[in-house]
Amino acid sequence: MNLKVVLIGGVVYYAAQWLVGMATGPLIHNGILVEAYQATAPFWRPELMQQPPDMAALLPMWITTGLIGAFLSAAVYMWIRSALAGAGWQRGLKFGVIAVIFHVVAMMGFYGVFNLPAQIWTWWGVEGVAYLLVGGVALG
Repeated sequence: MNLKVVLIGGVVYYAAQWLVGMATGPLIHNGILVEAYQATAPFWRPELMQQPPDMAALLPMWITTGLIGAFLSAAVYMWIRSALAGAGWQRGLKFGVIAVIFHVVAMMGFYGVFNLPAQIWTWWGVEGVAYLLVGGVALG
């Protein structure tokens, strides 16, 4: 395994997803889902339910877990990229589609466990597709 590729690829993957989040966050989380989040307040971290939400308190955890996930994703991509045909961006997009499939499968399992409104799951799914496809292309 090429650690340099995993580290650089992971940072690129994370940065691409962060940029997507800058667009989807205000639209989805601070717009469309505000009422659904308020109706399900006990599910969310107290920092998010403050007025205004204390996002800065959660950033260290979000960045740490996001980077760890991105490095793991980049490592998996390294292992399977030779099985994906096409230019780099095409291989990355195919990897993104694979990640989307696993994302949907995981969300379906969680939907059966957590009593959250379907609206939340739907928009989290839409956002996940955007994150994973854009991140995959950037990684490729």
